[in-house]
Amino acid sequence: MFDQLKLSAWSTGIRNKLNLPLRVELWNGDHVDLSAEQPRVKIRVPSAGNLRYLLSPTLDNLGEAYVEGNLEIEGRAADMIQIGSALAENSGKPARVSKVLSLLSPHTREKDAEAIRYHYDVSNEFYSNFLDPAMVYSCAYFENGDEDLETAQVKKIDHILTKIGVQPGQTLLDIGCGWGALVIRAAQKFGARCVGITLSERQYELARERVKRAGLEDRIDIRIQDYRDIDGQFDRITSVGMFEHVGVQHLPAYFSQINRLLAPGGVVMNHGITTTDVGERNSPYGAGNFIDKYVFPHGELAHLSTVIRTMQEGGLEVRDVENLRRHYARTCALWTENFERNAERIRQTADPKTFRIWHVYLAGCAYAFTHDWISLYQIVGGKAGQDPAQIPWSRSYMYR
Repeated sequence: MFDQLKLSAWSTGIRNKLNLPLRVELWNGDHVDLSAEQPRVKIRVPSAGNLRYLLSPTLDNLGEAYVEGNLEIEGRAADMIQIGSALAENSGKPARVSKVLSLLSPHTREKDAEAIRYHYDVSNEFYSNFLDPAMVYSCAYFENGDEDLETAQVKKIDHILTKIGVQPGQTLLDIGCGWGALVIRAAQKFGARCVGITLSERQYELARERVKRAGLEDRIDIRIQDYRDIDGQFDRITSVGMFEHVGVQHLPAYFSQINRLLAPGGVVMNHGITTTDVGERNSPYGAGNFIDKYVFPHGELAHLSTVIRTMQEGGLEVRDVENLRRHYARTCALWTENFERNAERIRQTADPKTFRIWHVYLAGCAYAFTHDWISLYQIVGGKAGQDPAQIPWSRSYMYR
């Protein structure tokens, strides 16, 4: 009875203040609507004890309750995230909380490999059900805004390779090569000789298979290798969606390694997610805690200012910076649509808990990019202290 009285007071306050299209269904068959509007999301509370998730909501505990089956939630993921965010914001909890960085969780080769395997080795089939046919798992580039996902991913790769000026015969290192789409494109269209590295065995296997199928084994070498263990020099280096796994305190060493690997006159691009919080605290309302626990263990987001500073500390000069936040919001929204469209096939490739994690994670990323909690920057650089004649006069070459 006491729990239901608390729920009644809570729901009255939510209805009067937020008017959310949400129905809460109770263990005894009763339900509460938080708006006169038709509910777009339904939350079933299987027992009185599970009311605590609703009465003191954060994105962390709501997400955990859904993933662990303590709350049953129905609806489109985008609606679930929007309503969950409204509930969390209304709770009055601190918007962002401090994050303990890698002093307590060092980024060793073993820990980093374990984290990569956890995230990327769900299965290749799993990812194929919501990514584009080339399985590019990073921000697409919508040149005009009306491209489909497959076209926008090809344009993203071409945008990167054009920005760094890849020429026939040059060597290119792709750090975190995924399923090989960038190095295959670099070899086929731009005539580069490529090395792609990953710590994911599933990515490695499929990338090698795709390289063989394309007849490019003499021009592309796919390896399972840590970035700290690479030797040699490369004319061009790309790091796409990888430096988020490095750890903020390790960024100077990361960029120093890139500098050592970059040939004189070479060009590097770092394409990665950043936080928009200058204090580099977690994402608002517990969203970062959820991602740390369920999605990207040991992942850390730096602020753009930190990225630029640590690149300079690593001996690299920043030459061009482009914000693609709008592009990643669109990319994640399309991934979410694909995920929900192919839900039944995805359920056959993953256990129910993994399905629920990704269901809310993809939509949550779209929301976070849309609301400027996180961003995506492409940063082009070269070795510091070089002759400025190596730098183009304008950005026009990027758009020819």
